[in-house]
Amino acid sequence: MPNQLSNQTLSTQTASSLITLAVAPAKVIRGSNILQVAATEIAKLGSRPLIVAGNSTVAISQESLQPILEAQNLHVAQASYGADCAEASLKALRKAAKEHKADAIIGIGGGKALDTAKLVAHQLDLPVATIPTSAATCAAWTALSNVYSEDGAFLYDVALSRCPDLLILDYDLIQTAPQHTLVAGIGDAIAKWYEASVSSGHLEQTLIISAVQQARVLRDILFQKSAIALQQPGSEAWREVVDATVLLAGVIGGLGGAQCRTVAAHAVHNGLTHIAGHSSIHGEKVAYGILVQLRLEEMVQGNQLATASRQQLLKFYAEIGLPQKLGDLGLGNITLGELQTAAEIALTPQSDIHRLPFKVALEQLMAAMVSTTAPTDSRDSVHRVSTRGISDEVEE
Repeated sequence: MPNQLSNQTLSTQTASSLITLAVAPAKVIRGSNILQVAATEIAKLGSRPLIVAGNSTVAISQESLQPILEAQNLHVAQASYGADCAEASLKALRKAAKEHKADAIIGIGGGKALDTAKLVAHQLDLPVATIPTSAATCAAWTALSNVYSEDGAFLYDVALSRCPDLLILDYDLIQTAPQHTLVAGIGDAIAKWYEASVSSGHLEQTLIISAVQQARVLRDILFQKSAIALQQPGSEAWREVVDATVLLAGVIGGLGGAQCRTVAAHAVHNGLTHIAGHSSIHGEKVAYGILVQLRLEEMVQGNQLATASRQQLLKFYAEIGLPQKLGDLGLGNITLGELQTAAEIALTPQSDIHRLPFKVALEQLMAAMVSTTAPTDSRDSVHRVSTRGISDEVEE
């Protein structure tokens, strides 16, 4: 598969002496069965909202949201974003918004639906409300949208001018999502600690220190409460884990900025989207990417703390059902060429993987990707990694 990113940049966020932070949504409403109450807040954003939803969420929107908004005397239109936040979808939605004369955008659905709604609102300079239907990501919170190809391959991200104007977190709505979406959200959220501590743990700026410490708190909450939350949907522990994945995870990127948001785990996710398509969801790939990042720290730096952290995560992943290796992502039959494609994309010049405090060679990354479950007594080092060893674990 050709490298689709040869002329793309993986991040639109560049260093500058001017630091602008989009920390949080203007208003967050959370609770059970709150769409009726939240409708009055949506009405304050505009009288002609366009609802952006995914194909699977359109029915929920038509049954639960649209009648409530129409009862507020709002003129509502609805459009599906398709399968991905892709350029063709964005163009079609901008056209739909203009034809409806929309004065607000409402995103309802998973992370890609919310990313699409936020980006359309940003491009048209309209207010936006986000209503997540799962706890799979913190997209409902953030001032960031990821753009994909129509095949699900990550292309680039867009830093938005602000966080959503309104975030509505309805626990009853979240509870209707398949449980694996919350598991994926736990994987995406817990990555914040492993990435932020590496990229920003040594920095002394007040807000970045705060973001890194919040990432540590987030990790601890998830370690302590995830198993109980998954066993008892709707319980207090479940709500706390939902808050952690949807809200607190967003706070960390808001306070710490781009450099505190993503490192190797998300870079590996981006590479995998070019070979995995829709076989797994965002947080699952990110969770696997954390193990890859820790493996790199072990192999390149000889970091024993990374070894201990990886073993701790492997036990945690086994307990709650997160992927530990490529086979768990539906990539058990990956070829050496496909592995190289994913690694090359993860290593493009603008990739967040370069926030690691050491350089990573293609061969090293490929080796890390096939050894995420290596035992603690493994003595791999940068000098012993070889493509011969890699090819033993993947098909030629």
